[in-house]
Amino acid sequence: MKEGTIYRSFTARDGRMVTLRAPRWGDLDDMLLFINSLVEEKAMIMMNEKQTRDAEIGWISTLLSNVEKDKIVAVVAEVDGRMVGSCEIVPKKGYLAHLGSLGISLLDGFREQGIGQEMMLEAEKQVRRLGVEIVDLEVFEANARAIHTYEKVGYKITGRIPDGVKYEGAYMDALIMTKRIA
Repeated sequence: MKEGTIYRSFTARDGRMVTLRAPRWGDLDDMLLFINSLVEEKAMIMMNEKQTRDAEIGWISTLLSNVEKDKIVAVVAEVDGRMVGSCEIVPKKGYLAHLGSLGISLLDGFREQGIGQEMMLEAEKQVRRLGVEIVDLEVFEANARAIHTYEKVGYKITGRIPDGVKYEGAYMDALIMTKRIA
């Protein structure tokens, strides 16, 4: 997929116009602010350390290369010219090539507006062309808002990793959720 390719636009629940598209080099500064604000917020995501600009340059370089070579699917949500959400599905390899792993995050202030659901549905649509039939994800057991969103778009809890997350010094289970998309 070519960087910056626009998939579609829609109106969020709060009336803001959202564009879903592939990431592009111009997203670098937004992506750095994005990840560091999520880390600062202590959002329930897998990343817990702020990133440097150099680290983010390396990350976006790999991301864009993999998107362009159709090794992964990435969808970003843009509102008023600013990246506010990111969703990726990474296909697995070998006998697991029909599976893909999903990761998603949204900035505070853009949650509960339907943006996350739309990003996931678009990523699922795009990843089908790569042969992915089943998508899985891991979510913190205490992240009820995310679990509810995943269930709304068809994901079901299919497993659990006891004490799979250590968040602010306490252990909680990591839930595995899956959805058949093809």
